[in-house]
Amino acid sequence: MPRRTSHTTLDRLRTPGRVTGFLKTASVCALIAGLLSPLGQAAAAAEVTAAEVTAANDYCGSQCSDILPPGQNGNATLAQILLNQAFGTQPEHAEDQLGPYANLAKGYPSLTNATINNFFNDASFGVPSDQVASTLHPGGRSDVTIVRDKKTGVPHITGTTRYGTEYGAGYAAAQDRLWLMDVFRHVGRGQLTSFAGGDPSNQGLEQQFWRNAPYTEADLQAQIDNAVANAGARGRQALADVNAYVAGINAYIDASDSGRSYPGEYVLTGHKDSVTNAGTIEHFKTTDLVALASVIGALFGSGGGGEVNNALSLLAAQEQYGVTEGTKVWESFRERNDPEAVVTVHGKSFPYATKPADPQGGALPDAGSVTTEPLVHDATGTGAGQSATAASTAATATALSSAKRGMSNALVVSGKHTASGHPVAVFGPQTGYFAPQLLMLQEIQGPGLSARGASFAGLSMYVELGRGQDYAWSATTSGQDIIDTYAVELCQDDYHYLYHGTCTAMEKIERKNSWAPTTADDTAAGSYTMRVWRTKYGPVDYRATVGGKKVAYTTLRSSFMREADSIIGFQMLNDPDYVKSPETFQSAVQHINYTFNWFYADSTHTAYYNSGDNPVRATGVDADFPVWARSAYEWQGWNPTTNAAAYTPPSAHPNSIDQDYYISWNNKQAADYSTAPWGDGSVHRGNLLEDRVKKLVAAGGVTRAALVKAMADAALADLRAEDVLPDLLKVINSSTVTDSTAAAAVSRLQTWLTAGGRRTETSAGSKAYANADAIRILDAWWPLLVKAEFEPGLGTGLYTAMTANLPVDEAPSAAHGPTGAHAGSSFQYGWWSYVDKDIRAVLGETVKGPLERKYCGGGSLSACRDILISTLKTAAGKTAAQVYPGDDLCAAGNQWCADSIVQRTLGGIKHYNISWQNRPTYQQVVEFTSHR
Repeated sequence: MPRRTSHTTLDRLRTPGRVTGFLKTASVCALIAGLLSPLGQAAAAAEVTAAEVTAANDYCGSQCSDILPPGQNGNATLAQILLNQAFGTQPEHAEDQLGPYANLAKGYPSLTNATINNFFNDASFGVPSDQVASTLHPGGRSDVTIVRDKKTGVPHITGTTRYGTEYGAGYAAAQDRLWLMDVFRHVGRGQLTSFAGGDPSNQGLEQQFWRNAPYTEADLQAQIDNAVANAGARGRQALADVNAYVAGINAYIDASDSGRSYPGEYVLTGHKDSVTNAGTIEHFKTTDLVALASVIGALFGSGGGGEVNNALSLLAAQEQYGVTEGTKVWESFRERNDPEAVVTVHGKSFPYATKPADPQGGALPDAGSVTTEPLVHDATGTGAGQSATAASTAATATALSSAKRGMSNALVVSGKHTASGHPVAVFGPQTGYFAPQLLMLQEIQGPGLSARGASFAGLSMYVELGRGQDYAWSATTSGQDIIDTYAVELCQDDYHYLYHGTCTAMEKIERKNSWAPTTADDTAAGSYTMRVWRTKYGPVDYRATVGGKKVAYTTLRSSFMREADSIIGFQMLNDPDYVKSPETFQSAVQHINYTFNWFYADSTHTAYYNSGDNPVRATGVDADFPVWARSAYEWQGWNPTTNAAAYTPPSAHPNSIDQDYYISWNNKQAADYSTAPWGDGSVHRGNLLEDRVKKLVAAGGVTRAALVKAMADAALADLRAEDVLPDLLKVINSSTVTDSTAAAAVSRLQTWLTAGGRRTETSAGSKAYANADAIRILDAWWPLLVKAEFEPGLGTGLYTAMTANLPVDEAPSAAHGPTGAHAGSSFQYGWWSYVDKDIRAVLGETVKGPLERKYCGGGSLSACRDILISTLKTAAGKTAAQVYPGDDLCAAGNQWCADSIVQRTLGGIKHYNISWQNRPTYQQVVEFTSHR
């Protein structure tokens, strides 16, 4: 039986992209004919004579470029959706950035500065007069103009008043992403199933996010009030900007409703009637934007968690080896501060969340006592089925893991090492692939605003990642620990706990959802109630006993109830009167409480800063494990009402200006700076960038094309092949390989390694890999060799517990990795560092920060070799169909397809899959030539 694709997080969302044969082609044609007229009328009504947008203080000299697949247009009418479903036709600008993005995978070897924009867009400010496609005064306002360019349809918003500019930004966002924005405000509010249908994937998605951010309407409003009150004039300006932005969104809703040009998904999900136009598209509120922000923050900017899983694996290690030795073994796998780990900041130490010499307040659970707090109650119909239960289980595991979806990369080189003498940067967020895309492009020019770049749909009142007049910035997910787990001691019953000695009732927060079949989602009717018990120390996630006492484990995130605060930092990044230097850039991003690595480049300087509200923990508290919910172990200066606390000062965050080069691929930030996810060891995908950029810098004369090539080459590299396979082969070849099957496999692997160890097509569009057999063998071999190498020494219980902390593999085709299949991002989480250190130790090589024990063959080279050859033979014998079993997109055995990237449908428009690349979704290439 072919497997179905495993999805995680957003990859599971069920929306009208899978409209399953609900109309035959003839019916589609008839319906389309009746829908085309109002579409044309609505489009014509708002347009005015095209006019050129003049570039505003652009210091990039036509050397700024960007790309964001599949395309700018993420809205489609019902007619356009039906045409796409029936014939594959695309709305204008829905797919025109997908081809150039995909083509870089085979086009990068011959890249020059002159050909960069064959694969990227020109990201200069303004639109030349001969490239203006349309000009619009939204809502009939004279103080704002939205010009769209012919090539990509990106909105260039120019306002003469601040209100008008932000109104235009909201209007343009709704033009391009209204349906997606609506989906995500419902995800953030825990109401997706009631809005989009009860498919198990939708159930899992809303459960995952609502568990982490169970907010009431009052909570959302309080976030806004607190953010405004605490930020002075900038806070008041931010609120005015948001109000104008929301007004622009709602103006588009009204215009599209009256003109019947609204997204067709509203019809397919039963919210609008295509014949009578009955039904309502709810207006947006300012609190909807906070709900949206809570989703984005949870996805990409909330490092930490996993303390209970850490405790369980530590207990397993202590059971296997005894307390003292087991703790040493656990710490060696944890790699809190591995000396061989690649780092972003060179030669500097920034101690944070390090292991305390004398741990205090630890509250490890009694063996076998931990149970997960149930979220779903009173389920009926399809809310109670087996698929619903599986979705809920997966959502819980994802929500409570420290292995957050990191992604994103950056390569930045100082002007000291470039051909022009100006810094060069290639950077962007790796946010997955969706249709429509989570991000959207825009240029915004108005009083106090001057930027072009990408923003998350529904939060585009400011450019969040992009360029200003003479500087550019980007971010990667950092993952430092801003989440702690507290053991609250229960009293009276399971829903009261001790707070500072007083028995206090937990707060019950509920969300009741129900659904019925629609054209888009034929899931039968069902319902359930999501219930979260909140304490002053955060929501309850687990129940257990500690020393025989009944406790609830809660998770407290420093950005909990405070997602809205980060708006000030983004406002500053868009303000040309604020960001004028690397120092002012660092000051701006210090106001962002999400856990990100921020990078900056202008014509002279580069900079880096790690953002996030890092709580100052009580002396002796170990951030890796649960602690008692007692005043002695609380964050310093913590106010439970607002969740504000004392935070480490900016100087204590990893930061740097004008380092020779910076790389980041969600790797360790700096020495002594611990991150919550496991895997910051000797082999990390950050090494793929580090090795290439370091070589370029050593040679000097770095160009934009050279840095793009380095990124693109790393994007095709198999990390296991490049950094671990050579030592595996060294062990195997320590004696002559006499077995013919093993010898043939070794030969294939060596040939692939000599060719570069890349997963790349034989030629552009061939949909077949060069060295396909070697790739198949390594994909099959890796999980087998890891298990055979480590399980005998660790024991099954500890090995299983450790894999809960860090998955074994994340190959491009791996449906079991944190990102699921067809997601592009690969090799973030895996046991490559463990294998590397262990194999080198068995070979007798020097290993800094070794594992506590040798595992492969018990440390015997010959026994280790036997294990590797045995598992290699098994892997070589697996057919392509066994290694790549097929899913709802790919036939069994289709290796290229199994790896391929899919723009996962969050709406009604589908796109073709493209060859695998491990690179940012939105990406900039910048080199500024001058400065204000």
